[in-house]
Amino acid sequence: MTAVLITGCSSGIGRATALRLARRPELTVYATARRPQTLTDLAAAGCHPLALDVTDEESMSSAVAVVEKAHAAVGVLVNNAGYGEYGTVEEVPLARVRAQFETNVYGLARLCQLVLPGMRSAGGGRVVNVSSMGGRLVFPGGGFYHASKYAVEALSDALRFEVAPFGVKVSIVEPGLTRTGFGEVAAGTLAGTVAQAGAATGDGEGPYARLNRVIDAQMAQGYRSRLLAADPDRVARVVERAVTARRPRRRYVVTAAARVLVHTRRLLGAGAFDTMLRAQFR
Repeated sequence: MTAVLITGCSSGIGRATALRLARRPELTVYATARRPQTLTDLAAAGCHPLALDVTDEESMSSAVAVVEKAHAAVGVLVNNAGYGEYGTVEEVPLARVRAQFETNVYGLARLCQLVLPGMRSAGGGRVVNVSSMGGRLVFPGGGFYHASKYAVEALSDALRFEVAPFGVKVSIVEPGLTRTGFGEVAAGTLAGTVAQAGAATGDGEGPYARLNRVIDAQMAQGYRSRLLAADPDRVARVVERAVTARRPRRRYVVTAAARVLVHTRRLLGAGAFDTMLRAQFR
């Protein structure tokens, strides 16, 4: 039995992934969240719930120790925990930027550090890092979120090369818009930034008020769209492929819309992509 440790399972992609992998008899799934009481339905589905906060060293070390005590090593690590901090670069308080990176980047990196000695001793393992199409292109108002996902992409590329001699495989899953609580959290952080900026300037709105309203409307429209936004289980199916494939890909882009955007950015270059964004966010 291969032990799978998944972060961020209280909702969305993490929950869907845990449910899907729990159906596979060769896998033992450890579903984690900051509040394990949110995982009761996953326990009923055959998962082993664990408390794990990716911003807390003791919590991460304890969770890995539990899995290693039962299985000698974590066979698969799925780094899924993350959220979006939205607002313009000038307006987002740096304390919130640091919190974003603690969750999206430093927690992910530390968990890799914690499981890799066991994987090396076992002669193999697998790391699947859930990034985003936002790790390959940037929209206004999401600079710090995108920066965190670009960091995940860079770390994953370096890690893949470094651990290959030990039989450890590393894949990145890059979802497009996904119908989870992510959109609501992102809109909430944007609203908080707008309110804080307005209070600071004394004008009730702030210097980027018009742009922020357009960003908010675009996000709401995108996450409501059945064409643009995917169900979490669609992303979970791709994570399952990355976990179980004999020769997993380096990158999996999820949804046709995300693939179009990623390749459009690559082919058009920065100037033409900026022109496209100006038309969208005018």
